[in-house]
Amino acid sequence: MRLSEQINSTPLPFFTGMKTYAAWPVWKDSARAEVKFHPMPRRQAVRLFHDARRYERQTRKFGRQDGAIGRNGLAILHALIFDCLNYATGRLDPSYERIAHLANISVRSVARGLAKLKAVGVLNWVRRCFEKVIDGRFTLAQETNAYAVVPASQWTGYAPPPPPPPPEHGTWGEHPPLPNMLTQAADALRSGQSPKSTLSLLEADPGDALALSLARLGRAIFGPKN
Repeated sequence: MRLSEQINSTPLPFFTGMKTYAAWPVWKDSARAEVKFHPMPRRQAVRLFHDARRYERQTRKFGRQDGAIGRNGLAILHALIFDCLNYATGRLDPSYERIAHLANISVRSVARGLAKLKAVGVLNWVRRCFEKVIDGRFTLAQETNAYAVVPASQWTGYAPPPPPPPPEHGTWGEHPPLPNMLTQAADALRSGQSPKSTLSLLEADPGDALALSLARLGRAIFGPKN
C-alpha cells in the first residue's frame, strides 16, 4: 500500500527539501478515545477457535490449499486466542511483530491473514493512536490495533454443526425406559409407602387404563384423595 494511503491527510503538512510529509503519520480512522474491551471466558474462546477450524474445513474446496480463513489465518487466530487474549478483561491488542512471532509466520503474512479473517467476519479491530508532543510540537503516534473475535453466528457462510443424533435402541448411552405405573406402584408398596401415595402413582398416567381402574378400586377401598 502506498505511503499516501497509509498516513492520515492533514491540512498542515510540513516540508523537508522537495518531499512533503503528513504532520501526523498515522493510519486513517485511527481512534484516540479509549477502546472498551469485553471479557471472554476461556471456554467461550476455545469454542470459537474450534468453530473457526470447522469453518475452514467447510469452506475448503477440493484441490485447494486454503479455505475462507487459510492456514495463516488459523495460526493467527490461535495466537490471538491462546497467547494474547486476556480472558478476564477481554484485552487483545498485540503488535504485528508479536503475532508473527507467536504464529511463526512473517509480518507480511500476518497482514494478509488478518485481512482474510476480517473479510469473512471472524475478526474485527479498531486502529488506535495517541497524542504526544515532540520538540514542543503536537503530533499523533500509531498504537497497536484493538482486536475482537466476532461470534460464529456472524461469520459469512458459517453453518453450525447439526445436533448429535440420539442413541439407537439397545446401544450404549441410551436412556433406559421408565417402568410402567403398575410396576412403580408395586415398588412403592414394597418400599413402605402409604397406599394413598401408591394410588397417586397409578393415576399419574391417563393413558394407562388398567392403572386407572385399579386406582378407582383403591379409592373405593381406602377413601378419596386428601
